[in-house]
Amino acid sequence: MILLFALIFLGGWAAALAGLGYASSVLWQSRRQRWVRDHGHPFVRLLVPPPAYLRFDKALAVAVLLADLWLLSGVVLLGSDGVFTEAWMGYPGMMDPDGEGYQAGAVDLLRTAALWSASAAILARCWTTAAVQLTVLPLSALWVASFDTYYS
Repeated sequence: MILLFALIFLGGWAAALAGLGYASSVLWQSRRQRWVRDHGHPFVRLLVPPPAYLRFDKALAVAVLLADLWLLSGVVLLGSDGVFTEAWMGYPGMMDPDGEGYQAGAVDLLRTAALWSASAAILARCWTTAAVQLTVLPLSALWVASFDTYYS
């Protein structure tokens, strides 16, 4: 199982950068199309983006999901070396004497990343991306917080 997280961690940078590149290409291809609706109530025009902006939002959501998986796999991979003692990880190795605050720091990192990235997505009106960030990272933080450690 740790091999799976190691592969996700190693391939995560490439996948996240490829997703970001694809989102940028979608943004570039739709630069001449309208980004705000012309008709309807101003509140509806703000909340319901046109199709070009929705395509960008979906591509950005995929890129952010790949980056979230990379971050989560990095947390699990680095914590498996002497901090976490979960049975599915196998033998985690020697106990890391400096790893006592690792789990709390990792959970805080995941929650803070969710807060900031979802806030940026909401400000940019990327509703799908904000929903992905508010779903994946907090659930990942809860999952990492549920791990048994040598210190608990």
